[in-house]
Amino acid sequence: MKKRSLWLVAAVLIAAIGIGFAFMIDKVSISASSVALAEQGWRANFSSALHSDAITKGNIYLTDAENEPVETEMVLLENGKTLEIPQISTGSYILHIKKSAIKGKYLKSLPTDEIAFSVQEKITALSTEDELEAYFRQLLELQKNNERYGAFGEGGGMETEESVSSDSAGSGDGGNYSSTNNQVEGVDEADLVKTDGSYIYSISDSRVLVTDARNPSDLKIAADLSFDPEMYPQQLFLSDNTLVVMGSEYNFMDEGTQEEEMQHISMTSLYLYDIRDPSSPQLLRKIGTEGNLNGARLTDGILYYVTNVYPQIWMMEEQEDIELRPRTFDSKDGEELSVLPFDRISILPGTMEGSYSIVSAIDLADPQKNELSTDGFLGGSEQLYMTKESLYLTAAAYVPMDEMETEDNVSMDIWIPQLANTEIFKFALEGTAVEFVASSQVKGTLLNQFSMDEYNGYFRIVTTEGFAWDEAAPSKNHLFILNGGMEQVGSVEDLAQGERIYSARFLGDKAYMVTFKETDPLFVIDVSTPSAPAVLGELKIPGFSNYLHPLGDDHLIGFGSDTHLVPSKEGEARVVTGGMKISLFDVSDFENPLEKDTEIIGGQGTSSALQYDHKALFTHQEKNLYGFPINIYRETAGDFIEFEGQGAMIYTITPEGISQTANLLKEGSGQYEDWESMIQRIIYIDETLFTIANSEIKSYDLNTFEIQDAIE
Repeated sequence: MKKRSLWLVAAVLIAAIGIGFAFMIDKVSISASSVALAEQGWRANFSSALHSDAITKGNIYLTDAENEPVETEMVLLENGKTLEIPQISTGSYILHIKKSAIKGKYLKSLPTDEIAFSVQEKITALSTEDELEAYFRQLLELQKNNERYGAFGEGGGMETEESVSSDSAGSGDGGNYSSTNNQVEGVDEADLVKTDGSYIYSISDSRVLVTDARNPSDLKIAADLSFDPEMYPQQLFLSDNTLVVMGSEYNFMDEGTQEEEMQHISMTSLYLYDIRDPSSPQLLRKIGTEGNLNGARLTDGILYYVTNVYPQIWMMEEQEDIELRPRTFDSKDGEELSVLPFDRISILPGTMEGSYSIVSAIDLADPQKNELSTDGFLGGSEQLYMTKESLYLTAAAYVPMDEMETEDNVSMDIWIPQLANTEIFKFALEGTAVEFVASSQVKGTLLNQFSMDEYNGYFRIVTTEGFAWDEAAPSKNHLFILNGGMEQVGSVEDLAQGERIYSARFLGDKAYMVTFKETDPLFVIDVSTPSAPAVLGELKIPGFSNYLHPLGDDHLIGFGSDTHLVPSKEGEARVVTGGMKISLFDVSDFENPLEKDTEIIGGQGTSSALQYDHKALFTHQEKNLYGFPINIYRETAGDFIEFEGQGAMIYTITPEGISQTANLLKEGSGQYEDWESMIQRIIYIDETLFTIANSEIKSYDLNTFEIQDAIE
């Protein structure tokens, strides 16, 4: 007590002479949603722990909109930083917080002593501009007062490429020609290259090329689709006689009469072409949705795509009448941009992200006439997983952390990364209609789309909680199983402490997960009983797998990197990544998984697009062929690496082992790989293999791998 009193006296004296120390008054960050669902409850996260008796003492209490006390169950979770109201009736509420509710040795400053939120039976569309403005003003106030929240508040995370399953994994084969290596059977994913068995459609810089591949010995460019300078094509779909080109496009919208009031708008644009005559594609229609492309899927002729929009809410403080709704475009309706109607915008529960997830859908059976359906959901999204019936979007829910403390337990006002949980939003798909079903939150963050899966009505997800480098609170990994209503029914938690997930795959009633720090544990997890998942076996080997691909029922192929330990002057060995590694795992004995065979390619610096993009994998099931683009480096004396070549490698992989079948490498002519000639995709049509690079397409005999033709 005496020590604390001295500190307080010192603080007053220092402040009196105009010198401020940030460590004496710590601002508490709060993260809470403005909307909740009655059956799912509501929660608020605090950066500092609350006193365990804060609720019983009345230092935290709830009132309705008229400030009348509300009797309801409030729970302080085990970490002391999360306040949860498990169930609550529909209505408008205010959570009141007194400073005395917050634990701490030093003075605490609350950004607000009241948090307003509403509870609904189901999410409802907005009805007026005032509702939308109120949401953003509350968010703006939260960001202004929460220093650590602001670091992530505008969108909550990374952009996905698409930023980087039990569903009988997509085979990658489509009759006598390749299809994209899809995660879910019957759900096609957008890609850089598509083929219909006669023509190859590929993106080359800012163009889309149509290559006549009917005579592999005499390749010809059948058509060259060019676009406006502001349009950059990124992904392709083929649906019967329709080619869809998706890309980023930059537009400008006139907000007024003055030139300086022109606002920059980023759009995801779709160009729909009739390709009944592939040599002369006809543009049927152009549609667009504001924002960056999160992901896209095509199933049963219906194209779904999701974009993320980050409105400039800070402009609300500078001028009035700011349009905060996303824009759309449809050439069928004219040349002007339109704003999304209020009745197509909803606020997702459990999140307070200042960004939209825009979900659009169009039936490509008649691409010229069918309506584009577009809905906006306030709440960020990072990863996307889709089946034929359901769409899942995830967003990081950042949990405020404690202030950093020195050895003398003095709080320092410095930036600290925040721990994060994952919000999961489930939508039902029926035709082009997309309807929100339910949401849930799980501990930790996920790696990519393969961290998620739906099987027999249950949703499964694997996450990493914390940071691998944090020795005081090492990372740990979890598997959660949720039912159709997104309620958690089972879990396996705290696996591989101090490591993080590098790859995952769900196959029927088994889940496979690779974590890594110094060795690569492959976990085999039984998920056949959703309420009681259990680890069956674990295999520790050098290296790690970035991508797992099924081989029959009893084997997995892992594609990743080799690693080895190198002594350091500090005494602790450090992990060094070596060449690319292929592993053949035998999982027929679930309790004793084996690495049956391996292949190491090149040395340190060797890389393949397959290590971060599963669509770069070439497969031919009947011939047991697997291939991928690769850039090879070799290690030389003195810890130097030297570029050896680039191209593609083809392997025969069966349950018996791995063997190299073809080496399609081009010897390096410089210090580094050449982007223009770097192979992006490998496909086959009948008995011909094709490699597609930005600047050239080559054809090879699929049996001898002799080159047949090349077109630049």
